[in-house]
Amino acid sequence: MLANFVSGTPAAAFGFLPTGTRCHNGPVWPIWPSRFQLFRANVPAACLLSWRAVLLSVMTPFASQDFGFHVDDRRATARDAAAMADDWAAVPQMFRALRPLPPPWEERFGPLKSGAVDDLVVVGQFGQSLDGRVATETGHSHYINGPAGLAHLHRLRALVDVVVVGVSTALADNPQLTVRHVGGPCPARAVIDPRGRMRADARMFADDGARRLAITAEGTRPELPAGVERVNLPAHDGKIAPATILAALAARGFRRMLIEGGSHTVSCFLAAGCLDRLHIVVAPIILGAGRGGVALAPVASCDEALRPPMRLHRLDGEVLFDCDLSGRRISVGRANRSM
Repeated sequence: MLANFVSGTPAAAFGFLPTGTRCHNGPVWPIWPSRFQLFRANVPAACLLSWRAVLLSVMTPFASQDFGFHVDDRRATARDAAAMADDWAAVPQMFRALRPLPPPWEERFGPLKSGAVDDLVVVGQFGQSLDGRVATETGHSHYINGPAGLAHLHRLRALVDVVVVGVSTALADNPQLTVRHVGGPCPARAVIDPRGRMRADARMFADDGARRLAITAEGTRPELPAGVERVNLPAHDGKIAPATILAALAARGFRRMLIEGGSHTVSCFLAAGCLDRLHIVVAPIILGAGRGGVALAPVASCDEALRPPMRLHRLDGEVLFDCDLSGRRISVGRANRSM
């Protein structure tokens, strides 16, 4: 009964607002003297104070830390693109020197400096819509994410030693896998192609000074452009185990690795315990149908769901979920520093 009375009583009646106050551009709240006087006459002062605290807690936005997230509260509108570029310019070199990064970069990329399990740091990344889609039903995905989300991807590329994609994504998107939207060095580029389906004229195979690798199943001999390194690995049922891929890349001198996509490839590395971090950039759009993001083996109840520690960052109008998966990452080994 009290709850019904409170839900039907204006906020002014509890002393939060003067009679006739306009709230959030809404209507002017009246006060009902008979109800208010009845309420004040029959409810102790302590009870009124309790209800005031309850309503204030509802009306006051929660700080992000209340939910266990760490949030970069700086908005893109607070500084122009030129200032952001100036802040970023020295970051790739500072990152590799293991020096503290200026804000907001330490919060976003500091965890990628050193591995928590072994010598390697493996981060997966993909962008998706609010309803968890990474592409339309026809496979179109350019671009789900906006400029800030794309800039984040290119910053990741600038910080890692090698970027890895699956062959289906390479064939569908024909990506360059270079650093263009921000400053920084271009990483090596590798495609997981067990059956040798890649085209020799793929843009990721362009001879631009970066190392290029084709990871194929043993016995597969596709035609590759000059200079592209062939990495032949054992396969089972046409698939190469993620841990085998990481070990092979580490043996070739790569320590920080970005598993860029597609979502199927990222899911395989996640399922195999081969990711230290997973960056999911959520764009403010709803596709309604299409290809989903992470796809793992089904669970019987929500209690079995993965609940990794995470940090939350605003990227202009998008949101980055930085998931810490190091607690379930298997040990692979150390990178060959002689390469």
